[in-house]
Amino acid sequence: MTVHELDTGTSEDPEPTADATPEKEKMVLIAASGDLDKAWPVMILATTGAAYGMDVTVFFTFWGLSILKRKDSGITGEDWRQKMLSVFHPGSPNKLGLSKLHFAGMGPKMMKGLAEDHNVASVQELLELAQDMGVKLWPCQMTMDLMGITLDDMIPGLDKPAGAGSAISLMKEASISLFI
Repeated sequence: MTVHELDTGTSEDPEPTADATPEKEKMVLIAASGDLDKAWPVMILATTGAAYGMDVTVFFTFWGLSILKRKDSGITGEDWRQKMLSVFHPGSPNKLGLSKLHFAGMGPKMMKGLAEDHNVASVQELLELAQDMGVKLWPCQMTMDLMGITLDDMIPGLDKPAGAGSAISLMKEASISLFI
């Protein structure tokens, strides 16, 4: 306490104004996997955080970037190595495999069927909902360069590509930061 507070019983801090709005809590999710069973939680958490009124950012890096690829993007890249990565990991929410129990494509089909039977939104639907809710979707610029992916290969409406430094700076301010 200051001498002033002892004498008057008041603080020297100004009273908050009625129109001052508190800053939204921040959530940052790092999407590093292009597996269906990891893309689903990323998008469920992102949309749920946004529904709770949080300022949500998802940083998509490495295989997680495939969640943002357009289904008609085809083979991407400039050299044979980038093209090979594109062939073996085509991307788009509709083409994501499972990290376990993939069974040559039967696993994802089974999971999508179960989700449909239980009224669980698809990754594609959640991605669209996230965009409608104002979730920031940051593709990783370094990963784009490494894999030969351009903004033309990805869904429209994404935020400007960012780097790891931007993601870390935002994570320092966030109440919730998760790497999935």
